[in-house]
Formats: sequence, structure tokens, C-alpha cells
Amino acid sequence: MVTKTVFTCSNCDAQFPKWQGRCPECGQWGTVAESAPVAENRRAVTGKPMRSVAFSDVTGAQAERLAIGIGEVDRVLGGGIVPGSLILLGGDPGIGKSTLVLQIAAAVAARGDVLYVSGEESAAQVKLRLDRLTPHGGKIRFLGETNVETIVATVDHEEPAMVVVDSIQTMYWPHIPSESGSVNQVRACTVKLLEAAKRSNSAIFVIGHVTKEGAVAGPKTLEHLVDTVLYLEGDQYHAYRILRSVKNRFGSTNEVGVFDMRDTGLVEVKNPSEVFLAERQFGPGSCVTAIMEGSRPFLVEVQALVNQTVFGMPRRTGSGVEFNRLQLLLAVLAKRAGLKLATQDVFVNVVGGIRVNEPAADFAVSLAIASAMLGKTVGKDLVAIGEVGLGGEIRSVSQMELRLAEAEKLGFKHAVIAAQAKLHGKPKIDVLRVATLADAMKELFGR
Repeated sequence: MVTKTVFTCSNCDAQFPKWQGRCPECGQWGTVAESAPVAENRRAVTGKPMRSVAFSDVTGAQAERLAIGIGEVDRVLGGGIVPGSLILLGGDPGIGKSTLVLQIAAAVAARGDVLYVSGEESAAQVKLRLDRLTPHGGKIRFLGETNVETIVATVDHEEPAMVVVDSIQTMYWPHIPSESGSVNQVRACTVKLLEAAKRSNSAIFVIGHVTKEGAVAGPKTLEHLVDTVLYLEGDQYHAYRILRSVKNRFGSTNEVGVFDMRDTGLVEVKNPSEVFLAERQFGPGSCVTAIMEGSRPFLVEVQALVNQTVFGMPRRTGSGVEFNRLQLLLAVLAKRAGLKLATQDVFVNVVGGIRVNEPAADFAVSLAIASAMLGKTVGKDLVAIGEVGLGGEIRSVSQMELRLAEAEKLGFKHAVIAAQAKLHGKPKIDVLRVATLADAMKELFGR
């Protein structure tokens, strides 16, 4: 028997063999302290052996998914809710998490019982929002409780088809001395809810807030515990919200759902490309590209404004594009395409509040900047798709057929892509292949 000294962080419960001033796991200072000595038995632990089961002998039928009826949510979840699963819905405060999950609850309540647990609002407050979103509350029942043991006991007793916990930061387990919202409490409560979901076969939605660091409830201690992690993205200045899956044990993580925030709640956007281009004003500094959000192609407009700087240091500002990527494209335009941008302020914006992360939009961003600089248009019915390399070359991107089909469906007649892009079959849209940015500018602007 050997006594082992362990140092434990009071914030994230991480353990270390020696004392440290700063916890390397959560980054907090002064939280690592020596805990009670642990007796370690170096001999093998004996226990009663259990008989294992071969998967070939397992004959259980696959659980049927519960289709919600909201197409965008069903797509992101992989076809509906899996009974007995624990789903984490995260997002910034005020983004619409409670609104979305209440709409889901109202849709599920038409076919089964739903339990809505809230530690932040009273029954009357939730009822006001429910009446605004849907005239029929269905079989939704309310429980105003923050003790997770009481919640688990209620779930075991009623066995509803779906449970909503709003939010996990307000829940507590009485056997842990820390306050609600701490990492230890959030993790313990999530484990208890996971056990209840598997035991009662009820699907449980857990709402978690996102901190300043972009993590759910502090460090991301919940994502490995739950079955599915969904994020509701957007900002308060735009009406559109994107539901994105970053983890899904029962489906793909390559799907997103698009919603429009209105007074009556979140409304599905069936054709996001048409919505994002509805108010497009054709002119210099505008170029359309096709991006992929999961397996769905979106057409978005990239706008650029180039203006003579009045200070010694030119400004570079990007909304919806990564700043470092914008700086790289500006350097390529100056070095490889001959644009004199050293004394110009450059502003780039992706219309609709969409954030573009994939390199397929590089070509459109570059052409929008060149168009604004030269005062020439790229073409009203033209879409640009491709990655830009440091040598000024245009590189091909994946799923080009889907992108071109989406552009053709919305009435675009021309597409400019990489010269080496491989297409299976002849597309209906007119395709212009270019090898470099300089070639593209010569073809489009005569420069």
C-alpha cells in the first residue's frame, strides 16, 4: 500500500502530481492545492468477472427516431431525436436558444409528453413566451426546480418523451459544496441527467450558455459527456441564425439549419441562398461566391470598398471573413496582380451576417477588392469559386458540382473557377477557367 499525494484544482477539478501556481487546464491562478492523500494499492484489483457479449449475438432493434417536424432541426440531428439521448444546445445569451427549444418542445408535445424544467423563469413567464410562439401548448408540463436529484426523480416517475433543462448553469447537486454554475456542479448535474436519459429513454435537451472565451459553461467539460452538441450562431444585429452540429453520435456533423428570427419565433429558411441575395445591388466591389455549410451550398455576396487612406497607416477591416486571411489576400493582390493597395483603406463585408471560414471564398473576396479598386464590375450573373494561393494561383475546391448547380438554380449564367478544377459531366452554367488572379483580372476587367 503506497500513499500518493495529489494536488487538485478547485475550479476544474484537474489533478496534478505537484503544486503549480497556475492550472494548465483552466488557466486559473491560485486554485491548485494539496488534497487528501490517496492510498494506492499497486496490486491488481480483484473483482467478479462478467460475461461479455459478442455484437453478432445482439438482436435488439434500432430505436426509431422521433421526427420533430421542424425540417431544419431534423436535418441537423440526422433525421430526428433519438430516444434516450442527451443533447446540449449552446449559444450566446439572447441568441434564441430558449425560443428554439420551446418550439421543438411544442412540436414534440403533439405526440408525447414534454417536461420543461426551468431554473431561470417561472411558469407564468414561460407561458407568455409559449403563447407567443404557438397557440397550443400541447402536453408540455412545467417544473420550476434547480435540484438535479428532484429533476431526475421526476423524469423517472413521469417518463416523458422529451425533457428540456433551461439552463444547466442554474442546476446543482446537493452533494457537491460548490455553488451552481461552477465546473464541478455543471459536470455532476450533466452526468446525472445522462443517467436519467438512458434509464427512462427520454430525450433530454440541456441549454448551456457560452462564456467570453467561447466555451460552454467555462471549460468544455460537457461536450464529451453528451450525445449531441448543437450551437446556435448569429448576432443580435442580424435576423438570421445558424444551427450547427459539432458532435453527433447518431448522425452527421456536416449539416446546418438556417432560421429567420421573427416576433413569432424562429422560422425555417428553405432557400438560404435566395434570401442572402435578395437585396443585392449590382456594382463595383460586389462578387458572389458559393460556400458549403455542411452538405448544403450557399450563395453569398461579398462586398468590398477601397478608399484612399487619410492616415499614414491604411485600415483593413473584414466582417464575416478572417482578418489574417484578408491580409494574406491583400498581399497576393499587391504582389501577384499588381494592385497598388499600400495607400488604400480596404473594407470587406459578407452580406447577411454570415461568417465564411472555408478558402473557397478567397477568389470572390479578391475579385471584389479588385473590382472596387478599379471601379469595374465583375458581372451581374457571375459567381467566383476557388482558393487563392500565395503564388496568385487559383486552386480548385471540393464539391464543385453542387456549388455550380446552386448558382445555376438561382439564375447565374457564368462561373469563374480554377483551371485545374475537375467536373463530372458538362455543367449547364457557362464555366470560365483561369489559372491565376492576373489571368482572371485580364479576362474580367481587361487589365
